[in-house]
Amino acid sequence: MTSEVSFWIRFVLAVLATWRVTHLLAGEDGPADLVVRFRARLGRGLAGKLMDCFNCLSLWVAAPAALFVSRKPLDWLFTWLALSGAACLLERVGHEPLIIQPLAHPEEGDVDDVLRSETVSNAERSTNGNHPTSATKHA
Repeated sequence: MTSEVSFWIRFVLAVLATWRVTHLLAGEDGPADLVVRFRARLGRGLAGKLMDCFNCLSLWVAAPAALFVSRKPLDWLFTWLALSGAACLLERVGHEPLIIQPLAHPEEGDVDDVLRSETVSNAERSTNGNHPTSATKHA
């Protein structure tokens, strides 16, 4: 039981670490712009292109992270792929902006806002009775 709990704790930590490092390397400037300067030095070659693709980069970041979870060769192979896959799934979660819009006809004095995960065009808002002056919040 303890070894199973330990495995899952290590696996979750490795997933989060894989996502974090991959996200940092693929899409952030980094502290003091170190990462963005590193990506610029790599240029447009194979290594530079690798840094632009989250999915590709997650494979390489997940390889050493898999050693944190498992040391047996076959277990390591599947853990490596699972960590990369989980990081890719985490990267896809929450990319749609949240839009806060008032309901069609709130009662006077009531403030009823809802969160929507999809954007609504101005034409759709006018036919639904919603106002186009809604605030957009990016996650």
